[in-house]
Amino acid sequence: MGTTTVRKEWLDTDYYAVLGVPKDASDKDLKKAYRKLAQQYHPDTNAGHPEAEGRFKEVNEAYDVLGDPETRKEYDHVRDMGYFVGGPAGGAQYVRVEDLFSGAGGRGGSPFDLFSGMGDLLGQATRRPRPGPDVAADLTLTFHEAVAGVTKDIIVGGQTTKVRIPQGVADGAKIRLKGKGAPGINGGPPGDLYVTVHLGSHPIFARDGANLRVTAPITFVEAALGAEIDVPTLDGKVRLRIPAGTPTGKTFRVRGRGVTTAKRVGDLLVTVEVTVPKSLNDEEVALLEKMREQRPGDNPRSHLGV
Repeated sequence: MGTTTVRKEWLDTDYYAVLGVPKDASDKDLKKAYRKLAQQYHPDTNAGHPEAEGRFKEVNEAYDVLGDPETRKEYDHVRDMGYFVGGPAGGAQYVRVEDLFSGAGGRGGSPFDLFSGMGDLLGQATRRPRPGPDVAADLTLTFHEAVAGVTKDIIVGGQTTKVRIPQGVADGAKIRLKGKGAPGINGGPPGDLYVTVHLGSHPIFARDGANLRVTAPITFVEAALGAEIDVPTLDGKVRLRIPAGTPTGKTFRVRGRGVTTAKRVGDLLVTVEVTVPKSLNDEEVALLEKMREQRPGDNPRSHLGV
């Protein structure tokens, strides 16, 4: 292996500890840890706190080294193998011990001559332009905003960005805004912004993908004899036929009256709930008693064996 020259802070600083990740952390985990710390200590959100600015610089320096696979490999090698410290006038220079001897014996000259040009190359590697980290944000919409689609402003890192929400967006959907993340490193392109959408509730309707669900109470008479009832939709009402003998909990489908998305138009799912009157007059009681007398064999619990 050729001689390696490194910056002094590579030996003095554990960049993994700076980012709060183990040495075997994946590239994804490194990026996630950096993104979280960069947001936490960003100068835009820590005005007047110099200690936060220092941490922000330290975190960026750590990711400059660990965020590039090649530079990370060099850094790990430096810290794993052990290096010789020395130099004229007390100046610290860092080289591998075995490279000192092999270089001095095999190529001649001062051992420090062997790596004098490598430092520039390694320094250039750590200063290569790199994309900025991605940024995550959350956005809460009303039920109707999500159904209709809307353009909203979101503030991330002190900057306002417009987010276009497509019609019929689902709860938990992630919207990517290319180039709207954190600034690039060493002149690299900015990262992306990922916005997670959260939906508010509706007093009547519930979302089921592109479908809408609604519960419609019906009377005992309507359930027994059948009826036509009005049920609400997002844009008015529709007429629904209830067959005679409809049990409570029965669900009817009204096609095309759900949520419109980029892929399809959903349906309206209407679940009926039979209501029982809380009080009856004498005539109503008499009618029901007569009905019970005429249907002595009715037993809705027969399937239970009782």
